[in-house]
Parts: sequence; C-alpha cells; structure tokens
Amino acid sequence: MTETSVILALVVVTALGFDFTNGFHDTANAMATSIATKALRPKVAVALSGILNLVGAFLSVEVALTVSNAVVKIQDKSGAPKAELLADGGTALLLIVLAGLVGGIIWNLLTWLLGLPSSSSHALFGGLIGATIAGLGWAGVNWNGDGSKLDGVIGKVILPAIMSPVIAGVVAAVGTWLIYRITVGVAARFTDNGFRWGQIGSASLVSLAHGTNDAQKTMGVITLALIAAGDWDDTGSIPFWVKAACALAIAAGTYLGGWRIIRTLGKGLVEIAPPQGLAAESASAAVILASSHLGFALSTTHVATGSILGSGVGKPGAQVRWRVAGRMVAAWLITLPAAAVVGALMWWIGHGLGDGLVGSLAVFVILLAAATFMYLRSRRTPVDHNNVNDEWDDARPPADRVPAESAH
Repeated sequence: MTETSVILALVVVTALGFDFTNGFHDTANAMATSIATKALRPKVAVALSGILNLVGAFLSVEVALTVSNAVVKIQDKSGAPKAELLADGGTALLLIVLAGLVGGIIWNLLTWLLGLPSSSSHALFGGLIGATIAGLGWAGVNWNGDGSKLDGVIGKVILPAIMSPVIAGVVAAVGTWLIYRITVGVAARFTDNGFRWGQIGSASLVSLAHGTNDAQKTMGVITLALIAAGDWDDTGSIPFWVKAACALAIAAGTYLGGWRIIRTLGKGLVEIAPPQGLAAESASAAVILASSHLGFALSTTHVATGSILGSGVGKPGAQVRWRVAGRMVAAWLITLPAAAVVGALMWWIGHGLGDGLVGSLAVFVILLAAATFMYLRSRRTPVDHNNVNDEWDDARPPADRVPAESAH
C-alpha cells in the first residue's frame, strides 16, 4: 500500500464522516415540525427520513459531478483535477480536500452541540474555500464565475443563502394565513388530523430532496479524490460503491437524529400547530426543488428555518421567539468563514508537517480529538427522542437546559 493510498483512505473515511454529520445535522429540516405537532413519533420520523435520504441519494448524480467546480478552482472544465495538483501522486490535492472536510465536520459538530441549525453545505464549501486559499491563494477560489451568469461563491452560495430563507418565509406565511382563513369556524379537532397526514407527505418530500442534493456533495468530493490518486478516470460518472457508501452514511446519520437541532427548530422558534407545519414543509419542499432545478447550492437548513418563521408570522396571534431566530442567523453568517478558518488551519498544520502521510494523519487525529470532546460535552445535557418535545424554556441557552428525564 502506497502513501497516496493511505491518504486517500483517510480522505474517504473523513468524507463519509462528513456525510454522516450532514445526515443527523439536517434531519430537523424535514422532520422537526412533524415531530413537534406529533404527526409522527420521533423515532418513526427519523427512520422515515433516513430511508428517503437513502433513496434520494441514488436518484441523480448531477450535483456530484460539479460539487467543487462552483466554489474552488481545483478542477478543469472536464471535472478532472488540475494537472499541477497531481504531482507526488496527488497528495497536494488530497490534503486540500481532507482539510476542507475537517473544517466542515468540526463546524457541524459545534453547531449541533449548541443546538443551532446551520448549513452543512456551507460548512463544506467554507472548509474547502479556506483550505484552497491556504494552499493555492485567493485566486484558487471561484468567486463569481466568468460573469456570464450567476456562478461561483457569490452566485451559487452567497445569494441563495440570503434569498432562500426570505422566499421560503414569505411562501410559508402566505400559506399559513390562507389555511387559517379557509378553515375558520371549523373545529380544530377535525382539521388537525388531516393536516398531520399532509405533513407526513410534505416532510417525506423534503427528505427525498435532501438525500438527492446533499449526499451527492460527498460523492463528488470522494470521486475527485479518487481521480487525484489515479484510482478513477471517468469525470462523467460516479463509482457505484461511492454512491452506496454515501447513501448509507447520510441515511445512518439521519436515523441517528440530530435531536438537539430538531428541538430548536420544532420547539424553539414557534409553537407549531399542524396547519403551520404543513405550510412550512410545503414551502420548504417547493423552494428546495425549484432551486435544485436552477443549480443553486441551496441550504435546506436556511429554507426550513425561514419556512418555520414564516408559519409563525402567518398565524394570527402566534408567538415567534426572535431571540432564538437571531442566534440562528448569527450562526448562518459565520458558518462559511468559520469553517474556512478551520479548513485553512488544518491545511497549514498538514502542510507544515509535510504534504504526505504524516501531515494528513495529524489532521485526522485532530478531527478525532475534536469530535470526541464535543460528543462527551453533549452527554452532560442529553437531548433525545424522549425529551425532544418538552416545553421550551427560553430563560437559559439550549446547552444549559436540564432535560426532563434528568430532573427526576
């Protein structure tokens, strides 16, 4: 086994680790409102979401084939790695990819620990951007494409991040207002059951769309690494084992359930009734599918949060916890730069120890240490399917609340 093969294995394992964190980090996007309104029991909801993410991951490979071209200039127009990055068996490119993945994972785990919904896609892009800047300079980032269309970091990442939650919020607000206008005078016990059934369908659609989009990002990263190492040469297809591995990783993460984030989205923003849940999920699905068709690197987290806020605004007399929303927006704003800083730091550490095996192993060990620390820290105040629907106490931040089962 060559040094390049070992580094490639570290990249593949790390990429699947990112895919796993993407799954449990984003379960809330599809299922938080269904769990909050009791349309689905918590464990049933995450199981359904996991299955649909698994199915969705096999539906398309278009996103996977262009995942990094949109933000960093490490591929040529054919999708193959640039020739100058393939010296020494491709270890220079592999280190950039590894450092970028570590940046995304660490940010995903930190925001999960704090119970803050943030974009896994932007964490990945941020990590790759930071590692690329560190390794190739500012010119290595595709900031705005060639100017002929919306492209690059500005057109495909920044603008959708700003516009998508606003659009989703407006759609959800209008939908919620119409639902309550249409059903005025009808007893809630008759309407709520029907809306809960509707929520199952709309949440399922969001899960399917999430699997189709997000799992492919990791497929693209692994395929790029395989090409760099000389183990794959077809830029127009994805190895089946890569598809299967990424599909299983994101499905497993989804089934694990990011309960801390599910709780924040389902209980922390708005006290959601079934009509609001249906409106929020339908708005999310519509915006995600439309943006995927247009090729935008959309954050399902931003869309889902905007939709939930919109459902609160659209319901007469609903309470919206704007302080919680403010913390989320702050997390959104710093996701990409924070992940970029970590990605750049990881590249500098790896490069400082040599672009080869020693540097890559050091970066991987740092990732394991950070992940272990945050997991152990999370066990001090566990959140799971037993207490995810407990009443929200906004007097203290999420990390300091005592779960219901710990109070006895």
